[in-house]
Amino acid sequence: MTCTVNGVPRTADDVWEGESLLYVLRERLGLPGSKNACEQGECGSCTVYLDGTAVCACLVAAGQAVGREVVTVEGLSGGPDAEPGPVQRAFLATGAVQCGFCTPGLIVAVDDLLARNPHPTDPQIREALAGNLCRCTGYEKIMEAVRLAAGDAA
Repeated sequence: MTCTVNGVPRTADDVWEGESLLYVLRERLGLPGSKNACEQGECGSCTVYLDGTAVCACLVAAGQAVGREVVTVEGLSGGPDAEPGPVQRAFLATGAVQCGFCTPGLIVAVDDLLARNPHPTDPQIREALAGNLCRCTGYEKIMEAVRLAAGDAA
């Protein structure tokens, strides 16, 4: 299968019919940022962009990504040697990173929210992140990170 991942054409060999995009990204293309938690699209840890739309990569069959554009959390900063992006910096600055398992999906979801709504209200933030589960926090640090990334830090 061939698709563009983080702006670079990539090919994965020996992809079988039932493989998820998440599996291909992590195991075949060496991009471990998106996490494999629930495998049911319930936790949001595997959120990536597919042609500009945030999706749970665990629910996307690898074949559905053929010829399409995929952006992972690694791609949001511009590559492995680039500085962290604004959402990533905000998560670090506010201590919103706990164990880190949910963080990649949250960062993609926040990036998506801020692209659509640069100055979201707290209820809008909560709604946008409703599909992302975190077992470590009470979400307040995550909320602070979104506010900071939006330039609306309280």
